Amino acid sequence: MTTPTPTPSDRAAVARMVDHTLLKPETTRADVEALVAEAQALGVYSICVSPSMLPVDAGEVLVATVCGFPSGKHHSEVKAAEAARSVADGAHEVDMVIDLGAARAGDFAAVERDVAAVRAAAPAPVVLKVIIESAALSDEQIVGTCRAAEAAGADFVKTSTGFHPAGGASAHAVRLMAETVGGRLGVKASGGVRTGAAAREMIAAGATRLGLSGTAAVLDGLDGLDEPASDDGAATSGY
Repeated sequence: MTTPTPTPSDRAAVARMVDHTLLKPETTRADVEALVAEAQALGVYSICVSPSMLPVDAGEVLVATVCGFPSGKHHSEVKAAEAARSVADGAHEVDMVIDLGAARAGDFAAVERDVAAVRAAAPAPVVLKVIIESAALSDEQIVGTCRAAEAAGADFVKTSTGFHPAGGASAHAVRLMAETVGGRLGVKASGGVRTGAAAREMIAAGATRLGLSGTAAVLDGLDGLDEPASDDGAATSGY
């Protein structure tokens, strides 16, 4: 699941790490069609849309969706049914939200069961990403949640929905997640990554996928960057 760290000027390589995302509740079919056209023009890896917008014909661009989004406070069987429907509707990847309360309570066995239910409903080759809301967790909780996701068969751990008031991705969380999964899983940084410098920082910290809504601006912002940003704080909440 590891990806070589692109150089800041390697726009195409960074683009191939991007899930070009549109998850606003007011999204229309026309908005999704525009997203697909932009994704194809930018050369991104995938688009990520709400399950109700599936199926989507994105050509060579893969299609991702979300599950239990954005709160994660759904019964595991409901999440599993949602994931299965999304796969039947053509999704190649599913980004599920954990029960954040279980993680905060240290009940990592419950987190593992939740992820395992979705994994069973969306088996490989579907890619399963597990959104942990890292900004709302302690370091110990991040580690425990990542371990639970790996034990349940996830392919990626992901920082954030972009909708939690605690905030989005941070380089610290990405680094800790990457160290915990040790290259066995991918790490997706999402939530508030809006500049080339922020994207570069997340990649340097160990992100192998980026969830972006303002993808064009981020890619444009890579021009002229030579070093990762030094700020290790959390990115602003929201995609």
